[in-house]
Amino acid sequence: MNRLVLNTLVSATLAATAPLAAAQTAGEAHHARHHAAAQQHEERAFRLPSERVEARLAYLKTALKITDAQQSQWDVFANTLRKQARDMDERIKARRAQMAEHKRDSRPTAIERLERRQARLAAASARLNETLVAAKPLYAALTPEQQKVADELLTKQRRGMRHGHRRGHA
Repeated sequence: MNRLVLNTLVSATLAATAPLAAAQTAGEAHHARHHAAAQQHEERAFRLPSERVEARLAYLKTALKITDAQQSQWDVFANTLRKQARDMDERIKARRAQMAEHKRDSRPTAIERLERRQARLAAASARLNETLVAAKPLYAALTPEQQKVADELLTKQRRGMRHGHRRGHA
């Protein structure tokens, strides 16, 4: 009789825990898929600017229909954006290293955060000035139709870069 009770208890326990084990395995598989998808998104979301600049420049050049006569102004403009992308890469890498190093440290003070913001805004102003110096001669060389395209694309580009860079960063 004891053996019958023991077998019944073991069978009942196995029957009760099997769905839990299957659910746990399914949950772990879902978690693994979610983790892989999140990691893939993170890799795409945090590509360095230099990895995107050539595609953006190719799009702009095609959309603006840059002619041979406008090529020298285009080259100055494109090289400015390339340089800025490389510089941004360095700032991003430095910031990532700084964040990894200071994760254990306390949070920066209000004054430190304001000083960092001031430095970022000054650097952004300098980059904008550099872009303007390169963009003005190019814009002047464009036809009125090309200027309409530039009016739309170049302002979107600057706005998109700003928001894309700021996303997720303090």
